[in-house]
Amino acid sequence: MTLLTSVLTSLSSFGRTLLGSMRDLLPIIAVIAFFQLLVLRQPLPDLAGLLGGILLVALGLALFIRGLEIGLFPIGESMAYAFASKGSLSGLLLFAFALGFGTTVAEPALIAVAQEAAQVAATGQIIENTEMARNKYADGLRFTVALSVGFAVLIGVIRIIKGWPIHFLILAGYTGVVVMTAFAPEWIIGIAYDSGGVTTSTITVPLVTALGVGLASSIKGRNPMLDGFGLIAFASLTPIIFVMLYGILMH
Repeated sequence: MTLLTSVLTSLSSFGRTLLGSMRDLLPIIAVIAFFQLLVLRQPLPDLAGLLGGILLVALGLALFIRGLEIGLFPIGESMAYAFASKGSLSGLLLFAFALGFGTTVAEPALIAVAQEAAQVAATGQIIENTEMARNKYADGLRFTVALSVGFAVLIGVIRIIKGWPIHFLILAGYTGVVVMTAFAPEWIIGIAYDSGGVTTSTITVPLVTALGVGLASSIKGRNPMLDGFGLIAFASLTPIIFVMLYGILMH
C-alpha cells in the first residue's frame, strides 16, 4: 500500500511538472503560430510532426526538471554540507574546482561551440585546415573554459566561506574582461564572450547552484538567499578572461 501511494504521488507530481512544461511552451507556440498564419499567411508544414515534436519537448523538459529535483540538487547540497561539516577546507575547495571543471567539460553546448569555432578558425586560416589541428583547437578551447569555470567555482566557494561582498568580485572580474579585450586578438574576442554563455547550461547550472546553496545553508551566519547564489555569475565571467588569454598565447 505504501509503495502504491508513493508511485501515485510520483505520477501526480510528474503530471503537474508536465502541465507546467506545456504552459511554459505556450508563448513559443503562440509566436510561431502568429507569424506563420497571420504574417507569412502560410499553413504550418507537417502539423502532425510539429505537434508530436512539441509533446516530446514538453516531456523532455518535465523529465529534466524532475531529474534535477530528485537527483542533482540534493546530491550537490548534501556533498557541500558534508564537506562543511567535516571542516575539510582543502577537500571542499578541491571538490568545488573538480565540480566546476567536470560539469563544464561535459557541457553539450560548449562542445558544439568549440567544434564550430575550430571549423571557422580553419576556414579563416587561423589554424591549419586539418582534422588534427581542428580537434586540437577545439579541445584547447574546451579545456580552457572548463579550467576557468573550476577556478570560478573555487573563488565563489571561498567568497561564501569568508563572507566577501559579491559586487567587489564582479567589478574586479569585468575590469579584467575590459583589460583583456584591449590586448586579445580580434578573432578570439567574440568566441570568448560566447564561451561565458555556453558554460552556464543544463549540466553546470543545477550542480553549481546546489553547491552554493548547500554550502551557505551549512555555514553558521550565512544566508542561503544572500550568500548561496552568485557562483553562476563567476562561471559566466571567468571563461571570457581565460579564452582571451588562450587567444593571446596562440597568437
